[in-house]
Amino acid sequence: MKEEFKKLIKEAEKARKRAYTPYSKFQVGAAVLCADGKIFTGCNIENASFGLAVCAERVAIFKAISEGSTKFEAIAVIGDTDKPCSPCGACRQVISEFGEDIPLIMANLKGDFKIKKIKELLPEAFGKNDLL
Repeated sequence: MKEEFKKLIKEAEKARKRAYTPYSKFQVGAAVLCADGKIFTGCNIENASFGLAVCAERVAIFKAISEGSTKFEAIAVIGDTDKPCSPCGACRQVISEFGEDIPLIMANLKGDFKIKKIKELLPEAFGKNDLL
C-alpha cells in the first residue's frame, strides 16, 4: 500500500474518535486526500432525528469543498467492523460526483483494508451527463 494511503487511514482513524454517535455507538472516520496534498477529515454525526445524521465521508468531502478543494486523489474510511468498512450508497453517490476513478481505501481497526475505485462500488452512477 502507498505511504500516502497509510497516512490517510491514520488520519481517518483519528477523526473516528471524534464521532458523535450517542444512538448507534458506531463510530466512523474518513479522510480525503486532495490534489494539492491537503487532507480533510470527517466523522459521522448522529441526531435524535435520525434522518439528519451525516456520514464521515460526506463530512470530510464537504469540509474540503468548503475550503476550496474539489479535486480528490483518494478517500479513506475506517470503522470498527469485521471486514473493511464500506461507504453507504449516499456517500458513494457523493464521491462519484468528483470522479469515477477515485481510489477508496476501506479499512477497519484490525488493520484489514481493501482499495477499490468508486466506479467499482457504484457502477453506472447518476452523474452530470445524466442532467443534459
